[in-house]
Amino acid sequence: MKFPILRSYAIIYLLFLYAPIILLPIFAFNDSKIVAFPLSGFTTEWFGQMWADSQLRIAAKNSLTIAVVTATLSTILGIFAARASVRYDWKGKGPIIGLITLPLVLPEMIVAMALLTVLLSMGISLSIWTIILGHVLVCTPFAVVILTAAFQSLDRSLEEAAYDLGESAASTFRLIILPLVMPGILSSFLICFTISIDEFIIANFLGSGQPILSVYIFGNFRFPARVPSMMALGTVLVLLSITLLIIAEYFRRRGIAKTGGKDTGGFL
Repeated sequence: MKFPILRSYAIIYLLFLYAPIILLPIFAFNDSKIVAFPLSGFTTEWFGQMWADSQLRIAAKNSLTIAVVTATLSTILGIFAARASVRYDWKGKGPIIGLITLPLVLPEMIVAMALLTVLLSMGISLSIWTIILGHVLVCTPFAVVILTAAFQSLDRSLEEAAYDLGESAASTFRLIILPLVMPGILSSFLICFTISIDEFIIANFLGSGQPILSVYIFGNFRFPARVPSMMALGTVLVLLSITLLIIAEYFRRRGIAKTGGKDTGGFL
């Protein structure tokens, strides 16, 4: 009796979770400005309106800039933190790593309000760079978690062999360690990129009216005539996010296989 109940629960849960995402492309291709059933017909007009929107292009450019810079900085910081955590023992390591990963469990609303208060009290003007600062704070813990797993799967004997052959710590890290963890680095970059480009709360608090994609979408949903083109944009973003997650998972599994580690679970 338990298994049919659990199976039914799983099906209902998945429908509840993914039905809104499935509805996005349905209404994106629906020939009606009203988002409701029954459908009126097939059209690609809303995608044309989306591409012709100059304000949308500015918002997309800003969001891509923020996402690339955020992913780069978060991954670099993640490399340092993960390497220090896995390779070395030092006083206060546990609490410090805990503080680095704390944003994983903190509500983004609290993080955004705290950052806004600190930045304004310091006289710093809100801009794209303040959004990047907030996104790096949120994305770095994800990078640390991904890269810690990548560093833990390394065979330390390879590093010791390089030292025995006369390589310095810097050259060993550059020639031996980085190539081995590169799939994890790429995975971290793609995950941070996806989180940054989808993030809304911090972008809304710290953007000071800057045209950012997530904020732009939220603002346009106030106008019924703009909803279909936002559905089209949402469809594009969902496909982009899924593609990036698949690529990130591919590199994560490739890195584990390359280092001979054991896969204990991932994004997919």
